Amino acid sequence: MKKTVPLLTLLMLLAGCNGSQPAATGAGMLPQQLPQTAAAPKFGHVIVMIQENRTFDNFFATYGHGSEGTKSGRMIDPSTGKVVTVPLTMHSILGRDIGHTWQIYQTEYDHGKMDGFGYDGWGGWGGGPPIGAYAYQYVDPSQIAPYWAMARQYVLADHFFETQSSGSFIGHQDLIAAGTPLSPYESLVNYPNNQPWGCDAPAYTVTSILTNKDVLRAGKGPFPCMSYTTLRDLLDAKHVSWKYYAPPLSSHAGYLWSAFDAIKAVRYSSEWHTNIVSPNTAIFDDIRNGTLPQFAWLLPDHDDSDHPGTPTDTGPSWVASVVNAVGKSKYWKSTVILVVWDDWGGFYDHVKPPHRDYQGLGFRVPLLAISAYAKKGYVAHDEYEFGSILRFAEDNWELGSLHHTDARAADFVNDFFSFSQKPRRFVPISAKYSQSYFEHRTPSYQAVDDQ
Repeated sequence: MKKTVPLLTLLMLLAGCNGSQPAATGAGMLPQQLPQTAAAPKFGHVIVMIQENRTFDNFFATYGHGSEGTKSGRMIDPSTGKVVTVPLTMHSILGRDIGHTWQIYQTEYDHGKMDGFGYDGWGGWGGGPPIGAYAYQYVDPSQIAPYWAMARQYVLADHFFETQSSGSFIGHQDLIAAGTPLSPYESLVNYPNNQPWGCDAPAYTVTSILTNKDVLRAGKGPFPCMSYTTLRDLLDAKHVSWKYYAPPLSSHAGYLWSAFDAIKAVRYSSEWHTNIVSPNTAIFDDIRNGTLPQFAWLLPDHDDSDHPGTPTDTGPSWVASVVNAVGKSKYWKSTVILVVWDDWGGFYDHVKPPHRDYQGLGFRVPLLAISAYAKKGYVAHDEYEFGSILRFAEDNWELGSLHHTDARAADFVNDFFSFSQKPRRFVPISAKYSQSYFEHRTPSYQAVDDQ
């Protein structure tokens, strides 16, 4: 019988034949032991697509397939003060913008009773008389068919929560920094009082602060050019390539919707010109040309954002066009696309968010995960949050931790994906508007959201 040569011995013999020197002996290493190498990342590429202002119930109330939606909700009737049960009614994806500040969140949350949504008002700041049952709605499923198709083919998370229910400024910062910490006891909240939201704001611009005692200090925060660490710091330290695709920076909207404009270390470095990329449709060129970064944030044009009050229904097609471009490319087997909505937009959701600390958790928003290794038609019920996206990237590339909400957040890698299965063949997502439509259309040059 032939003797079997142990794999480690065989590798050492091969190394010797190639003229390699044996590894130096150190603490915890046996003589001649090969040096340890980092585990290979499960994904070579991660794309985070950030849409606007929807709750899980607003998009998936009637989806079914084991997901936790609802067709009715509890509401304090603003005219009588009595709690009533109201049906969720079907509306257009266009609709009207309603309030979504931290103060409105507190009213709607109502100490966990989830019945204060009738007191919301029109516009992002929620001014004017209460809107009553308007917040209790779901979008016509035919208008968001691409999202439902993605859910049926891939993964939909129905217990995914925004970090802090506040405005879009905070939501976008949470998605690059896993929080907005000014100290262990304070964080940013709501919006700066001038635009754009960042280092390019007028010199007299201030922010607002939320303390760990849930005390709002409106207008008492610093100029919005921040020094806290972001995922960019961890990516750069491990030489993991990244880009932030945003609307054209030639416009006010581009600066408003580049979250890194509020990060001093990026705004005043060469990365502002190399890593902050506009227009956002440049991602199609990177997919075609084989230059897709390892990690990407992808912002929509105003018209494609799903934001209530936009003039078109193009948001679902915009997302589908990117998914299809990746699916038909060499990147399909190495990429995961995460589609998330930046805040709840004031709309009703019936699931009480679990309390973590003064930074959340906020209300549920949808999360879709598209990959060749995603479980088919899987509805994930475990609790995740914005910090889970950053935790996922940290674990994927062994980046370490920001020690913000990413440290408490769960990684969804072993829940969403099955790496024992063969990579799935890509099936294109049908959509009303094509990739060519988005590449050849003139940008709107409007802010995706200004609240």
